[in-house]
Amino acid sequence: MLPLSLVARPFMNTGYLIFGLAGLLALISFMPPIAGRLRLPYSVLLAIVGFVLGVVIHAPEWAPWFVSDFIRSLRNFEISSETFLYVFLPVLLFETALAMNVRRLLDDLWPILMMAIVAVFVCTLAVGYSLSWFSSYGLVACLLLGAIVATTDPIAVVGVFREVGAPKRLTNLVEGESLFNDAASIALYAVLLAVLMGQGTLSAGTVLHSFTISFLGGGLAGFLLGRLATSLFIWLRGWPTAEITLTVALAYLTFYISERYLGVSGVVATVIAGLVVGSSGRTRMSPTTFEQLSSAWSQLGFWANSLIFVFAAMLIPNMMGDITLHQLGLVVLVFLVTLAARAVMVFLVLPLLGLTPLATRVSAAYRVVMWWGGLRGAVSLALALAVTENTSLPYEVRQFVAVATTGFVLMTLFVNGISLRPLIRKLRLNELSPFERTLRNQAVVVVLDDLRTRADEIAATERIGDDVVARVHHVLDNAQASMDGTQVARLTVDERVSVGLSMLASREEELFFERLKAQVLDWRTAELLLGRAEQMGELVRAGGMKGFEKAVAAELRYAWRFKLALKAHYLFGFQGWLAHELAKRFVALMSKRSVAQQLIPFARKEVAPLIGPEATQEIIRAHQQRLLMLDRSLSALRLQYPLFAAWLQEAYLGRMARSAERTRYRSMLAQSLITGEMYADMTRQIDQRWGYLELRPALDIQVRAIDLVKKIPLFQGLSKDALLAISKVLKPRLAVPEQLIEMQSRRGKRLMYIVASGAVTLLLPDRTTVELGEGEIFGEMALVTGTEFEAKATSRGYTRLLMLHERDFGSLTEKYQALREKVEVAVRQRQRALQVWQEFESGERQHESLDFLHAPDGTQKPDETALRAHDEATRGSESGAPVTPGKTLS
Repeated sequence: MLPLSLVARPFMNTGYLIFGLAGLLALISFMPPIAGRLRLPYSVLLAIVGFVLGVVIHAPEWAPWFVSDFIRSLRNFEISSETFLYVFLPVLLFETALAMNVRRLLDDLWPILMMAIVAVFVCTLAVGYSLSWFSSYGLVACLLLGAIVATTDPIAVVGVFREVGAPKRLTNLVEGESLFNDAASIALYAVLLAVLMGQGTLSAGTVLHSFTISFLGGGLAGFLLGRLATSLFIWLRGWPTAEITLTVALAYLTFYISERYLGVSGVVATVIAGLVVGSSGRTRMSPTTFEQLSSAWSQLGFWANSLIFVFAAMLIPNMMGDITLHQLGLVVLVFLVTLAARAVMVFLVLPLLGLTPLATRVSAAYRVVMWWGGLRGAVSLALALAVTENTSLPYEVRQFVAVATTGFVLMTLFVNGISLRPLIRKLRLNELSPFERTLRNQAVVVVLDDLRTRADEIAATERIGDDVVARVHHVLDNAQASMDGTQVARLTVDERVSVGLSMLASREEELFFERLKAQVLDWRTAELLLGRAEQMGELVRAGGMKGFEKAVAAELRYAWRFKLALKAHYLFGFQGWLAHELAKRFVALMSKRSVAQQLIPFARKEVAPLIGPEATQEIIRAHQQRLLMLDRSLSALRLQYPLFAAWLQEAYLGRMARSAERTRYRSMLAQSLITGEMYADMTRQIDQRWGYLELRPALDIQVRAIDLVKKIPLFQGLSKDALLAISKVLKPRLAVPEQLIEMQSRRGKRLMYIVASGAVTLLLPDRTTVELGEGEIFGEMALVTGTEFEAKATSRGYTRLLMLHERDFGSLTEKYQALREKVEVAVRQRQRALQVWQEFESGERQHESLDFLHAPDGTQKPDETALRAHDEATRGSESGAPVTPGKTLS
């Protein structure tokens, strides 16, 4: 098939084509303000204009000379179905996906998929069987029409939502549905068209298999291509035009490669690629580019949406030219059946889905708008046009599909589209909730108070007369009188706390992005921190203070990559990966603490006037507690890695200085204090001066075994060969705070550990604890006696350990007589201590209490002999390794 484009007839030159397109764009540029004045949905006005153009292009002789040429150029455009699908659709899909919040989309994923997939099948079946009962076109042809009209177009609906100020979640639901139901509709359309052409059989299995492969394969292709593009953004940083161009190429390449080479849904692939770029592009691209990206794609989306509607509407006169009265009745039937099928999904299935843990509930007012807002548009017309272009189908089927689709699309636009705005107002979805109105009034009161003071300062500086100042004060007083600033006190403290925490979560996200723009954070750290900040915002909005506490606990937990690196470290001894993940955690915790510290004065200054001092104080206490938890986690890292901590502080301070220096130079350039050439030279000097900040040193988690072995009492007095042999089989391991240390290998072999640095706590079966420090060992008694290690060994901080395997321990004691004798002495000492403790414990069980002795002051104290035995049993003799009653602990 030929590459798609707007093509001209052979006699039409390139200049003529450009003249026609430029004229259309000029005409389209006036449509938004005209639609606003007429209070019509923008898509409806485009359909009207396109329909009129489709009528007048057949009679251009009446117009002036240049208008006549413009109309003649439009008449000679050949618009195929592939033009719609390959030229315009990728832009519309990518632009919509790029602007969507992925986390908000995931919150409503199941309702969206229900409406995007199940609703398409329901609509197809309902329309197909209904039409087959009232017409003679055959079931397959009627099902084909059902698949074509099942796809929704959100452009008109979302335009109305934005005009009237509909809730953001409602917009996400409608946009999310439209993004994915095109894929389901096109997959069904392809299967049914093949059956109608005699190239396949109609069965539920065929449809399900084709749809699953197309949908899931498209999702995987879009994700991989999107991730590839985001990785390439790093190479293009600093070249905004190149970065934006890559996103345009990504949209078209993803759609085309998926459809033509992979045989999967190009719609789903393009949507997923757009979501990937929208979610991770802000950290992979240069920050200035990401800010320009939405504007660039908004412009592309405007052109594509406007042109596709105009071109599709221009085809309506030809497609509706042969309509009969019977077919008109069938169009009305299709309209009613699609409304009924959509009502079943919206009012029956969605509420049932909301009762399950899979989905959040959708309010009744939202469901009414979702039901009535199922408008159809250019995709349906493009699929119908593809049917008319297929000459292997009977003419009656082609004409019926074209007429029914076109008539149905027009009915949804002019009936549903025009009445949607009054419906939203009737349901009062364009109004703020009482809670939001209260906060709005309070915000206005605070701003007006500040504005009055600011106006007085300007009047004094500019020597403005008192009468003018009085009139301005009158305006401000009237505005403030209309706002009840006392309503905020009627909200509960919990409500105000939730709002304040949400404000601070949004502010935290802004601060992280500002640091990314200022190059204080690298893109990898920023990506992690922005994701966590978004997650905190979602949890706070859903659960208030409990959500905040849950988010704080989550940000202090180890990421799955860290846990995987730690597991690989213990199993295979990999140290580089764990050191990298540990350094990432160090940087992230320091960045979080720095930003969290700034949120407290922000809460006092900006949030307190809006929600009151009581709620603000509770929020500040929560954030102070968060700071303490972050400090606790950081202190453990600083103690273990002081040099790396010092470098992080130096890097942070240096990047702040670099950002301030660059900002100052930009300000001097804007004030014409320096020339552009001077500015360019200064920025080059900045890069040279602070370049070393990007060379982050590696975090060293290794430890020299030979140096530590010499310090351990158990190994003192051994020959150099014995010490060297011991050090060679010791394997370095790192334990993180509160980590339970594994005492068996994955093959069930026992392990012994030496504490290189840090501390380990042993929790004994009698609930007592023993703390082991540097140079102490545990687990060796289990190796010698073959008994079970019953204590729980937990790292108190970041602890470096040296691990000895049971197999290596046996080889060493067989080879070195002196080592075997030392071990035997240690074992006898521990066994004696264990026997004393067991005798004491046996007596305790008989008397059901400890043998207490009276002190001179009349109080009681435990038997000193029993305590000494317990101490020997738990601490051990030479090596400090503990044992416990009944079972060997070390």
